[in-house]
Amino acid sequence: MFSLRTFAAATVIALAGTGAWAQDLAFQLINNSGMTLWEFYASPNTASSWEEDILGTSTLPSGSSVTVTIADGRTNCIYDMRMVFENGSVLEDQVNMCNMGSYTIN
Repeated sequence: MFSLRTFAAATVIALAGTGAWAQDLAFQLINNSGMTLWEFYASPNTASSWEEDILGTSTLPSGSSVTVTIADGRTNCIYDMRMVFENGSVLEDQVNMCNMGSYTIN
């Protein structure tokens, strides 16, 4: 007999296998550092190198913010972040992006 419990379990397994649990990660990046942010990288903590600069050719002046959306199709939440400022200084951090609505650089 095919029960509702069996159907629910089969649905969860099928969705997990297709990556249906992956979702875009979006947050507000707020720069209160006193310096212009020139580069911003966010890579899964399992990546062996930094991925592309999310700001691209743009910069983020101090006192400004931007919405960052990471739509990489991955299911992990822990990301390493690397921020490069106008004076060449670098700040790195690791965050759980699944639980964050904003990230402030101080």
